[in-house]
Amino acid sequence: MDRISALRNVEDALGDFEAGELSLPELEREVSGVLRTYATDFAGEERAYRATGDPAAEGLVVLAESPAAAHDRIADHVADGTRFEVEQVSR
Repeated sequence: MDRISALRNVEDALGDFEAGELSLPELEREVSGVLRTYATDFAGEERAYRATGDPAAEGLVVLAESPAAAHDRIADHVADGTRFEVEQVSR
């Protein structure tokens, strides 16, 4: 997905929200999906990985070339000693 397509998709989602066709949680999921697709297409060999487990890390998503690299990137954003796992995010 190129940048213009991503922006159009976000704009469409916002229009659906404004028209009452999407709730706020649905809008958030739609926009997150668009951004994740754009970022993973843009990243080339990198894939999106999500942290699971400890609430301090839960839901953080990073782009990385491997689960180990993703773990390191997430660890950079949470407190020392935070224990979490990573899982690849499907598109």
